[in-house]
Amino acid sequence: MGGLSEATYTVSGGHSIHLKEAGSGPVVVFLHGSGPGASGASNFRDNWPAFVEAGFRVVLPDLIGYGASSKPEGIDYTLQLFADTVHEALVAHGIEQAHMVGNSLGGGIALQIALDHPGFAERLLLMAPGCIEEQADYFKMPGISRMVSNFGGPDFNLDEQRRLVSNLVHPDFAPNIPDALVQERFAVARTQPKDVLVRMRTPNLAPRLGELPNPMLVMWGLQDEFCPESGARHFLTAGCDVRTMTFNHVGHWVQVERAGEFNTHAIGFLRG
Repeated sequence: MGGLSEATYTVSGGHSIHLKEAGSGPVVVFLHGSGPGASGASNFRDNWPAFVEAGFRVVLPDLIGYGASSKPEGIDYTLQLFADTVHEALVAHGIEQAHMVGNSLGGGIALQIALDHPGFAERLLLMAPGCIEEQADYFKMPGISRMVSNFGGPDFNLDEQRRLVSNLVHPDFAPNIPDALVQERFAVARTQPKDVLVRMRTPNLAPRLGELPNPMLVMWGLQDEFCPESGARHFLTAGCDVRTMTFNHVGHWVQVERAGEFNTHAIGFLRG
């Protein structure tokens, strides 16, 4: 993707974590969510250029199991594994402190990193963050049940990839999903093992939210069918330094479905 430099780091366990970056200034790390074909650059393709223009250094890691990073089989994909491997790669890349932006699973990873490394995480910008409910409760959500797929199999094709991506957004937005995004995710999904989803293991971090002193902005689509919008209240109940924003006629991808508004609010928040 134009304008982005790339680097790969070997982390604990012999895994490799790939990242892309652009710009200069305060560091903003974008952490993508799960799902077949996800990667840092594709999930935030309509966001990172605005942050670079606003004077930030943008870093877009591919989580373990995703993008161009290692995709091991036969292991549990735990939240701790995601957080440890990406944090280790960021430190190897010379990053000592960063704002953390995370969507879905990426939001849970941002929270875990902030809990594990208080001096590393600065402001937290979370879009429908995961890992704040019991994992079993997420699997009751209608969006997740529609993500059952033959991805990686011989019959997996671009039409199926488009269906999967369309599940993530409000139906009104689905026709606007660009072909390039579908193609990027399709190329990644064909290389992913089933374990990346089937053996994902996430804790419920809601009881620990009150430990975080970080200023937070939490955004949620009112029609999110993956992570219940009621989760925003966990941050308020915990007494966090938080502002919450809810968007109507929006699904799970605020940063995609309302890219312009997201960029404006997010950049203003990160500037303090």
